[in-house]
Amino acid sequence: MSVTPRMTLEDFYKIAPDARDALIALGKAVDASGLEKELTELVKLRVSQINGCAFCLQLHLGIARKLGIKASKLDLAAAWRDADIYTPRERAALAWAEILTQAEHGAASDAAFDSLRQEFNQSDIAFLTAAIANINAWNRICGGLRFAPVI
Repeated sequence: MSVTPRMTLEDFYKIAPDARDALIALGKAVDASGLEKELTELVKLRVSQINGCAFCLQLHLGIARKLGIKASKLDLAAAWRDADIYTPRERAALAWAEILTQAEHGAASDAAFDSLRQEFNQSDIAFLTAAIANINAWNRICGGLRFAPVI
């Protein structure tokens, strides 16, 4: 089965520059927050796997590799619960990312939030949550419009 792009990334940027700029600004705010870039890229990778966004998967795998994230962590991201290579902080971030991405039943539970607070301070939680929201928005745009992965 062939997947035909519905729009190119370049066309989206031309048509919706304010939307592009807002999403990019949110990403820059997360990057400037002090939250570890390796952690946010791992989260972006996992969320993009859940959402099935090939464009974002390819993009964030490339960034993660350039950052020097171990190949084993990238390879096992989909099964992170079963792999003992992730730190408690990474596990907390990945769990929070999955909860917010798969929020079919409403808001995240207090228990889930309490688990997150064991590894992150209030500022980190705010920016981690913003990073998760941002990659979900990008996944909906890139996946919905079928942007072709850059290989």
